[in-house]
Amino acid sequence: KDGSIQEVNVSPCPTQPCLLHKGTSYSINVTFASKIESQGSKARVYGEMMHVDIPFPIPEPDGCKSGIQCPIQKGHSYSYLNKLPVKNEYPSIKLIVKWELVDDQDQMLFCWKIPVQITS
Repeated sequence: KDGSIQEVNVSPCPTQPCLLHKGTSYSINVTFASKIESQGSKARVYGEMMHVDIPFPIPEPDGCKSGIQCPIQKGHSYSYLNKLPVKNEYPSIKLIVKWELVDDQDQMLFCWKIPVQITS
């Protein structure tokens, strides 16, 4: 509602589903255009299994510390950069990663999903 995605890049992920190796960190780069003004932004990441969203902690949820120059201006494009750490204790399963970035009003700046397979 409040933004539109121009490009999503998960690296390294040459094919889908992304093979996420335990103990490895993956780079996330999302280019998006904002349709609103916002002082800040916050990321929420979930693992989606059987239509249930399980919160997935990331080290830095603050979008303003993740490549976005805040305050966010209407009509501007931004590159959001973050890391997706895959912990050794995660189970080896297939799931959908859902990544959201919300503004000050808890409205969606962007949301994207990617199929992944966690592996040793």
